[in-house]
Parts: sequence; structure tokens; C-alpha cells
Amino acid sequence: MERTRTNIFKQLYGLFTANIQIRGGTIILLIILAVMAITPLIATHDPWQISADVLAPIGAPGHLLGTDGLGRDLYSMLLYGARASIKIGLVSASISGVLGTIIGGFAGYYGGKVDQVISEIINIFLMVPAFFLILIVISIYGSNMTNVMLVIGLTTWPSNARLMRVQAMSLKERTFVRSAIAIGESRPSVFFRYIVPNGIYPVIANTTLSIAGAILYEASLSFLGLGDPNVVSWGQIIFQGKIFMSTAWWVSTLAGICTIILVAAFFLVGDGLNIALNPKLRNKG
Repeated sequence: MERTRTNIFKQLYGLFTANIQIRGGTIILLIILAVMAITPLIATHDPWQISADVLAPIGAPGHLLGTDGLGRDLYSMLLYGARASIKIGLVSASISGVLGTIIGGFAGYYGGKVDQVISEIINIFLMVPAFFLILIVISIYGSNMTNVMLVIGLTTWPSNARLMRVQAMSLKERTFVRSAIAIGESRPSVFFRYIVPNGIYPVIANTTLSIAGAILYEASLSFLGLGDPNVVSWGQIIFQGKIFMSTAWWVSTLAGICTIILVAAFFLVGDGLNIALNPKLRNKG
């Protein structure tokens, strides 16, 4: 047990030191997560608290980063908004990753008509722009946070499915998989015990990138007025501040900068994982 735990720590440390992208992105994410953990302690106001200090500038008394159009403290809103933005990214990308792994894996592993049908479904999803599809569904079913996370996850899985399909097609021809089948293991057992664990690495890297994409989708939906108005998120702050850009640029600008930093961190980690887990890219580097 102790040896297994030590090996896990060694693997994690090996990934962290694999390249500068992973190190840089991980450090940024750890700082953001640390700030999120102590948000109730360092926030100066309730993010929903309305005051008479409407559009107070940066450095105004009692408001470190100013206020928005309703007099709410922007510093506190940015702190609490990080939770919503990261939650949307993580949940949406997790849904996308799980669906893509299972659907793409089954297509590649079982082949034949199963592969043909699933491949056509994947192609249909890829033909329709994801953001356009998200807009339609959100417009019909509403823009609460749960719907936003579900819709983003259910429309972005094809990229993970294609990756897992290729991995499954390659792995099912390997000797250890054929041996498992030869000794009597069922196909579902082989799939979940050998195919998924050995083929999931590219999906992990792509899912990390999908987190950044989901955060951008939420920010884009909010910018168009289709975000959840009952949740404090960076996308909502950008939306609410865009009408004041000429007089109070800091509202949307600061939220936009926070979004860019978070998205860049996930992109760095995802790109670094892609290099670290892909032998061809790792050897080239």
C-alpha cells in the first residue's frame, strides 16, 4: 500500500516536472484554488450586496477594485465568481470526457456496424458548430447553471470520442488484450479493465483543454445574455459591465483578465499533458 502511494506521488511529480507548460499552468491553478479556498476570509463584501456607490472607480474607499452598475463590490464578485467559472468548466468537461471515452471506446473496440453508426453520429455533431447548438438548446430549455453545464458537456464530447475510438482500435489488437479474451474474460470486462485505462491518456489531455473551452463557452453565453443571472460568474460580470465600457471600463475588463488567466492556465496544463503523455511529441521535444 505504501509502495503504491509512493509510486503515485512519483508519477504526479514526474508529470509536474515534464515540461514548462505543466509547471506554469499548475502553479497558476494552485494559486487560484488557494484563493478560492480562503475567499470567505478575504472577501470584503457580500457579492450580492447593493450599495449607493454605483460605478465607484478602482481604489475607491471601501472598494478595492471599484463597483459595478448596482454598487456591488467588484473585488468580492471576482473572488466568488471564480468558483462558478471553475465549476462550470470542470463539470462540463467531465461530462464530455466520460461520454467521449465510453462512446468512442465502444465504437473502436466493437467495430463493425457499431463503429459505423457511432462514427456517423460523431460526424453529425462535428458538422454542426458546437456553440450554435448550445445557443439553440439554452434558448429553448433555459439558461440556469445546470442546463449550461449539461448542454456544454453533451455537445463537446465528439472530440474525446474520436481520440478514444482510435486508441481502442489500436489497443484491441495488442497481445495483452487478445490474451485476456483467450482466457475467457468477457468483452465488457476487457473494455473497462484494459482498453479504457490504457487508452485514456490522450482523452485526459483533451479534457483539460475542454475545461478552458467550457469556461469560454459560459463567458460567451453570458456576454450574449444567456447565462444564469442568479449566479455570480466572471461571464456575468463581463455581461453586466459591457454597457458601462465607456465610463466604467474596469468592470468588464477585470473580469475578462481573470477569465483569460484561468483559461490560459488550463490550456498550458492541457498542452503540457498532451506533450508529456504522447511519446512522439515527448521524444520530439
